[in-house]
This record gives sequence, C-alpha cells and structure tokens, in this order.
Amino acid sequence: MIGHNVEGPFSGAFRDQMYIVEMPLSEAPLCISCCPVKGDLLVGCTNKLVLFSLKYQIIDEEFSLLDFERSLVIHIDNITPVEISFCVGYVAVMSDLEILILKLESGPKNGEKVHHHPHKTNNQMRRTEEGISNEISQLESDFVICQKPLELLGEKSEQSGLSVTLESTGLADDKRKYSHFQHLLYRRFAPDISSYVLSDDIKLHSLQLLPIYQTGPLTSDGKNLSQQRELLSLFCFFSLPHVGYLYMVVKSVELMSVYQYPEKSQQAVLTPQFLHVITSNNLQCFTVRCSAAAAREEDPYMDTTLKACPPVSMDVCALRIQLFIGLKAICHFKNHIILLTKADPETIPERRGSPKRLLSRKDASVKIKIPPVAEAGWNLYIVNTISPVQLYKEMIDYSNTYKTAKTQSCIHLLSEAHLLVRAALMDASQLEPGEKAELLEAFKESCGHLGDCYSRLDSQHSHLTLPYYKMSGLSMAEVLGRMDWTVEDGLQKYEKGLIFYINHSLYENLDEELSEELAAKVVQMFYVAEPKQVPHILCSPSMKNINPLTAMSYLRKLDTSGFSSILLTLTKAAVALKMGDLDMHRNEMKSHSELKLVCGFILEPRLLIQQKKGQIVPTELALYLKETQPGLLVASVLGLQKNNKIGIEEADSFFKVLCAKDEDTIPQLLVDFWEAQIVACLPDVLLQELFFKLTSQYIWRLSKRQPPDTTPLRTSEDLINACSHYGLIYPWVHVLISSDSLADKNYTEDLSKLQSLICGPSFDIASIIPFLEPLSEDTIAGLSVHVLCRTRLKEYEQCIDILLERCPEAVIPYANHELKEENRTLWWKKLLPELCQRIKCGGEKYQLYLSSLKETLSIVAVELELKDFMNVLPEDGTAAFFLPYLLYCSRKKSLT
Repeated sequence: MIGHNVEGPFSGAFRDQMYIVEMPLSEAPLCISCCPVKGDLLVGCTNKLVLFSLKYQIIDEEFSLLDFERSLVIHIDNITPVEISFCVGYVAVMSDLEILILKLESGPKNGEKVHHHPHKTNNQMRRTEEGISNEISQLESDFVICQKPLELLGEKSEQSGLSVTLESTGLADDKRKYSHFQHLLYRRFAPDISSYVLSDDIKLHSLQLLPIYQTGPLTSDGKNLSQQRELLSLFCFFSLPHVGYLYMVVKSVELMSVYQYPEKSQQAVLTPQFLHVITSNNLQCFTVRCSAAAAREEDPYMDTTLKACPPVSMDVCALRIQLFIGLKAICHFKNHIILLTKADPETIPERRGSPKRLLSRKDASVKIKIPPVAEAGWNLYIVNTISPVQLYKEMIDYSNTYKTAKTQSCIHLLSEAHLLVRAALMDASQLEPGEKAELLEAFKESCGHLGDCYSRLDSQHSHLTLPYYKMSGLSMAEVLGRMDWTVEDGLQKYEKGLIFYINHSLYENLDEELSEELAAKVVQMFYVAEPKQVPHILCSPSMKNINPLTAMSYLRKLDTSGFSSILLTLTKAAVALKMGDLDMHRNEMKSHSELKLVCGFILEPRLLIQQKKGQIVPTELALYLKETQPGLLVASVLGLQKNNKIGIEEADSFFKVLCAKDEDTIPQLLVDFWEAQIVACLPDVLLQELFFKLTSQYIWRLSKRQPPDTTPLRTSEDLINACSHYGLIYPWVHVLISSDSLADKNYTEDLSKLQSLICGPSFDIASIIPFLEPLSEDTIAGLSVHVLCRTRLKEYEQCIDILLERCPEAVIPYANHELKEENRTLWWKKLLPELCQRIKCGGEKYQLYLSSLKETLSIVAVELELKDFMNVLPEDGTAAFFLPYLLYCSRKKSLT
C-alpha cells in the first residue's frame, strides 16, 4: 500500500518489507471493491456493505502512513451481494439476478429529496421472513413463485422494494461525508422456471464501474494543459452468460449497448476501448461506445456544425475471437490482458503463431513444470493489446476496399476507427508523448476519412461532412483536391454532403482564397447542384480569384434559365465592375429601383462588406458606390443593420475603412449614416448613443471650424422634416444667429443640425454639457448652443443676463418663446428690472434696451392688475414714459 502514496516519503525500515493494514470485520466478507480514484475499499457482507476510507496519517514531517477507517455501513435488505463495484461515491451491487446502483451524496443540493428508508431491526426482519415462509408453505408443492423481469431507471428505481439505510461510523469530522443517497438503477432478471435450482446459465457476472476522466484539452505536442483528473463519465457493465449490458450512469441513466455472445461467457472485463470476454476456449473482443458518450459530456459543441462524433446508438461489433484452451479468469491492466487457463495436458494443442491483429501473445508464456503429485495444466498468459495507432491503420487499410462505395459499412468501419483513437486520447495518461502526437494526427486523419464518406452520401446524415472536415484541419482546397471529378455517362453528379460543406465554408469568411481553377470548379458544381446559390458563392472572399468572364457566363446562363432576381442583377453589376465594363454596370444598376437594390444587398451583404483575418474590407462595388451613389450605399448599410446582418461597431468601421480614415477621424459618410439611423427611429438605447456621436462630431467641427470632407446627404431642414428627433429651431435662435455672418455654408449646416437636435424632444441635455467646453461662448455659434442648453435646463434668468449683455435684440423673442405659463412672472420680476437698470447706465445699446423695455411693459400691462403693475415699476422712473402703459392697464377691464 505504500506504493499508492508516491509523493510521500517513507522510512527506510519499510523499504524491504510488506506494509499490512488489518481491518476487522464483524461478518464474513462476500466480495470487495477498491475505488480506482480515491483508493477507498467497499466490502460486501450479507445484507450490508462496509466502506473503509483511505487515510494518510502523518507521523512527522518526513514520514507518513496509510490507513483505512471504517466510515460508513450501507444496509441493504433482501439482497445478497455476489459482486460489488465502488467508484467516487457510486455503488453497484449485484446478486445472482439483481443489479442495484446507488449514488452516495454528501449533502442535499438544490432542494433535492434526502433518501432515507427506516432500517428494520433483526426481529422485524425475522418476523417478515417467517411470514413469507408461512405464505409459501401454504402453496402447492408443485408451484414456484418467480418474479418477472424488471428495469427501473432514476427515481423510479426506488420502487424496487429494497430497503437501503446509511449508518455513519466514522469520526465526527467525517460523519457527513456521505449523508444520503440517490437511486440510479435497479434491474431484475427472470430465472429459468424449468428448474427449482438457479442455473448457471442465467446468473449475472462481471460487474464493473468504469470511470472516464476529463484531463483538459491536448496541445499540439500531446501534453495536457491540466494534469488534474476530473471524473467526466461513469459506465456500469454487467453480464449474463449470453448477453452483456452497458449503462451510462452519471448525468442520466440509460442503456447504451447490448452485447450478444456467440457462446456462453464466463467472465468479461471492460476498458475505455474494448470489452474483452472469455468463454471456455475463446477470448473475444468487442467495441464499446464509452468514448462517444464521454465526448458529448465533455464538449458542448459536439453534434453541431463545429464538431461531430459517431452516435452512441451505433451497433457494436466483434473485432476478433482468439483461441485459448480452458480459460478460467481474466483481468486487465493498462494495455495488458492477463489470462488464467487450465487444460488437460493430453488435449493441449501445439502452439500456434502469434496473431498479428488485435491481440498479440508474448513470445514466452509462463508455463511452470509441476510435479506429478500436483494438479497440472494451469497456465498464466500476459497478452499485449495492439497499439491503438497500429489497429487504427489496419482498419483504415481495410476500409480502402470500400473507398468508392457508398455504403454504411464503410462509415461504420471508419467510425469504429475514429472512436478507437478518441478513446485512446481520453486515456492519454497511459501513453508516451510521442504516441499522443501520433494519435492526434490519426484523429485528424480519421475525421478526414469520415468527411470523405459523408460527402459522397445523399442521405439525412450528409450534413456531418461539415464538422468532420472541420475537425480534420483540412483546408477547403485540400478537401476539393480529394474529390473525384470524373464524369459518368456525360453527367457530373455532386452529392448533398459535399455541397453542404462547400456552401457553409464559403459563408464562414475563411481566410482562404481558392485558385482560379478550383473556383471555376466550385461555380460549376453549384450551377449543376444548386443554381440559386451561384450568386451567393460568387460573393465569397474565397472566390476572389475566379475569372470574371467565367463568373459572368454562369450568371447569364442563370438569367436565361429563368432565375432572374435582384440578387442576380447586383452580382452581375459587381462582376461587370471587375471586368471594367462600366456601361454594363450602370445598366444593371438602373434596371431596379433603389428600394429593390437595398433589398438585394440585404440578401447578400458580402456584395458590399467582407472580412479578411477578422478585419472589415469594403468590396470594389462599395468603393464605386461611395463615389457614384453614396445615398444608396448608406441606405443599404442601414438596411443591413436593421436586419441584424451587421453590428453597430462593424458598420462604423466599414465607413472608416471605406473612406480611408483612421480610428480617430470621422468621415462625413459615417455622419450621414448616423443621421440616417436617427431618421430610421432606432430603439431608445441606441438613440442616446447616436445623439452623443453626432453632437460630439458637430461640436468638434464647430470648434475647429472644420468643414465635412464630402457634401452631406441631408440638410438640417431635411432632417427636421424627416423625423421628430430633430426639432424646429427656436425663433429667438435665428435672431441670435443673424447677428453673425458665417461665410462657410457647411459650417452653418453643422450648427443648425446641432441646434435642431438640442431643440428636439428626445435629446438628453445633461449628457452634452461636459462636452461643450471646446465650443467657446465668444462666438455667436457657441453662444447660441450654450444658451439653448441652459434654456432646456430651465436656467432662464441666467440666459436673460447673457442675452442682455451679448445680443439685446434677441431678448424679447427669447422671452416671448420661453417665459410662458409658470415662467411668465420673470417678465416683471427679472426682465423689467434688468432693462430699467441697464437704461439708467446708458451706453451703445441704450436704444436696444429702450425698445425692449417698451415691449416688456406692453406685456406686463396686459398680465398684471393696476395695483400690481404700479408696484413693479421703478420708483425713480419718468411718469410720462410709463403713463400710457398705466392707462392701458386701468382700462383693460372696461375693454374686456
């Protein structure tokens, strides 16, 4: 046992002697099992199982010992264990005709029910047994009671009638290690009713729990990224003499495979790669599906267009039957099979040559000459299983006989070879680094062979061509090079699997460009098999090298064959552009309305936008439309975004690359696109982000007095008329702006668009305030924006002060527009006193203040009663000046 603790040092006194741990039992043991993961021991006794946990006892810093502690007793009534198996909390118990699988758990999880069945006392059990005996004795002696076969999975297995109770016997710290359990499987087989005695022909044997570990992905040199082994899947095998059963028991309990033996079996042993079965004179080997099930547990992308694996339900097959005389027992260790035989010396045949396929016998089997007084004929054989790579190569060589045949037999054989390699990779800890690399190469090769098979099939499984070719690592050109292009009976036929693979590969923006010859073959292939896809595949970046004349010839054939569509028109226009035929291009583009052209681009975005090595690349057609039809280009990209064909950031990058601008420079065409997005009424979440982008760009241009690099597609008036987010500019703003003459019309457009956005109902004013700093208030343009923002924030008094100081002629229009309803009091509380004060001071703007005061007094005289009006007038004012307004205020009641 010292050898289990490899890392721990041990005293020199123990190096040359056996270390024995004694574990007393209160009852005679019937069977035993050791956990292959943790080393715990499970001992089977009558009506109970005793668990001994492996412990490390540290004596000092340099010396530790191993010990076993009796930690749990599992009481199981009405079953006598013949064989048991234990693995990381999973317990399998087998009697002559029954199988029970339990999962021990440490604590309730997610509100799971704690399974607890009251354990009967010995007196209760005795009374029950006596009652049953009395009932049986009352039956006729020529009748036998036999229970029918039964299989219960999951929670239903609680109905088996077996009473299970846990009794913790460990120390206080370990008493809660296994506090409850979960039923997983119960199965009962029927005895042979022709005999009162249980026949060996129906007794179960070879119970085994087989774990498969998850060790992390393998690198190119075959090394594991993580060396810590984690349980991935667990399988349970048991067998009748003529039938074997393999179950998966981790996340779900289900029967995976049933093995039919050609003759009566004596014992079987399950490995991740094979099932080895011995009969009286034969060693048989069968394939298993453990790796197929484990692969699906390990990889969430399995059974998608990315990855595939042969199905768990695929029929198992026998690989080899090898003759041995008098087989008695079998066991397995790594890649060795150990056999024990006993034969009559007179019937032992001459030794035959070593088999060369699945199993190879060692050159010298161990035969010990036994004295005549002892029993003779016993032999021990150690058989090396053939390496997975060698067996894989032999299976591939054999499959070459089916190379051109479209049969399921070829796929079955290649699937077995694939699973063989996959199972070996899952158990990579048993392999040398060189073997791992060789297995990885064989794995990719097997994926390529399976891809070849499915590419030649026209069935419901032909779609598997795609994931297998992807896993093979083959490029599209290499796959096409494996195809047989010979023509039979003057007609070339392309199966669904190959078409499916090529079509998907061309859609996935692979960084692979096909040669002119291969590109022509691909077009021909789709013209024959799926002509409607020809325009789509011609837009793939992988088809860049195709001769434009060849492409145009196939497009014209489609046109004359009745496949005319807007997509065909756009593809012809793009190909004509590559040919340099601008007249043909213009004619094709004029044959449909702009709305239909936009719909065509939505059907095939790659006419405008492609990707190479993860980067956005505008097509030649997009570059040409930028110069000739920028409005159509912007509308098309907007259509792509609204139909989720392109993301927001991708669209922005597209226009920057299209206009040859760096990340920090915003081209006018991108601003046009943002404005088009606002007009298109996008969701509010995107709307505020667009407002921020546009206002930032408007402010930057105004502060730098930078005109746009191209003529804007929409004016501020167009935007105001097109959507509600651009509001009508307030009248007082026009008065304010008219006081300054701006020579650059584009500069005026940016200012008008910014003012219109601020005047709109959807704009969040607070978000723009921090970004107004570059826009100085010293200019009329900057002043108008600052006053607009303060007005939207209801800072009216501050705005009145600014306008009185900078632009008095705008004060009255401002007050007429803004000082309404609850803000009307500012006419006489703020504006009137300010005007009076400034008139007293005189100055250049005296006349402007005076005319503004007259307008203000006219408004106040209408709004206030005479008494209130007199109270707001200045005490030191000239009575003759205010008299007309006082008279109007006193007469307004009689006038109304």
